[in-house]
Amino acid sequence: MEQKAHYFAMDLPHSDACYVKAYPAETTEAFCDGHVSAFAFLGGVPQSILYDNTTLAVARILGDGRRQRTRVFSELQSHYLFDDRFGRPGKGNDKGKVEGLVGYARRNFLVPIPSFENFEGLNAYLEVQCRKRLDARLRGHDETIGERLERDLVALLPLPAIAYDASDKHATRVSSLSLVRYRTNDYSVPVAYGHRDVLVRGYVHQVVISCGPEVIARHLRSCARDDFVFDPLHYLPLLEQKTGALDQAAPLVGWELPEEFAVLRRLLESRMGQRGKREFVQVLRLMENFRKQEVHSAVGDALRLGAVSFDAVKHLMLCKIEGRPPRLDMELYPYLPRANVTTTSTRDYMTLLAGSRS
Repeated sequence: MEQKAHYFAMDLPHSDACYVKAYPAETTEAFCDGHVSAFAFLGGVPQSILYDNTTLAVARILGDGRRQRTRVFSELQSHYLFDDRFGRPGKGNDKGKVEGLVGYARRNFLVPIPSFENFEGLNAYLEVQCRKRLDARLRGHDETIGERLERDLVALLPLPAIAYDASDKHATRVSSLSLVRYRTNDYSVPVAYGHRDVLVRGYVHQVVISCGPEVIARHLRSCARDDFVFDPLHYLPLLEQKTGALDQAAPLVGWELPEEFAVLRRLLESRMGQRGKREFVQVLRLMENFRKQEVHSAVGDALRLGAVSFDAVKHLMLCKIEGRPPRLDMELYPYLPRANVTTTSTRDYMTLLAGSRS
């Protein structure tokens, strides 16, 4: 399946060192992320950068020709301390070097059209191509691009200790359905944060939601419109109280769990009825604090031992994590077959001996 991509391109005029990175859309966070990645790749920050009049950097061109910067671009510029310059509107020749880089990258990096599973793979490939180009010696130069870059590095500003947080930030409020709206899509947060004020940070590939200093939700960013992105774990505390909604809960639709979880639920409900549903939700809630693989392993152990309950699953999981043998109280599992072990008397041995003589 083909997908359209947008490219961030940066070129150093003296050395011809370049950096190219692909994004699913031309957004503020992609624009900032491109700068952060390019500066890290080059090993420093140019003292000044020439731009076209993109709305990602220029909010407005004033009557005297001065540019009013966008808030995010001003933040980026203040973080890295570089000067900006802007080409004349409609004059592509003002920035001919980077325009040439765009054509070079298209012809040399993207022909034939490469195939990757995701943007991470594509961008890793593009970075390798930019790094290989450092060994090239262009016509009219005795040195390679990498050798000339060494002189550029002397003039570049040093990288700050902490990279700029390349995200689009919005303050908003959680709805009654524990959803937060960001760029036409809704993302879930834990039900405990309903009606709370939160900060949404939109990155290129994820959305991070914070309440005060605490990060309360992380989601892969949806490229669709009017989409709902749920984390089922966010709604389990509510479902533990309202187990009747377990089968109709929209946040759980499409939640793929290993088959052992379905077996555990059937056994719990057949043996404990409504209480079994609640215990199953409690087992799922273990994934709020433990890895899915750890809970899955404990569920499998519980099914193998026939110890079907939330307490057993939790106990088995903690024992495996802590490296100690489990000690299950069998009185809690009356449906298990019992083994009656008695002390053998000497008379029984005498009977066996007598039988062997006959």
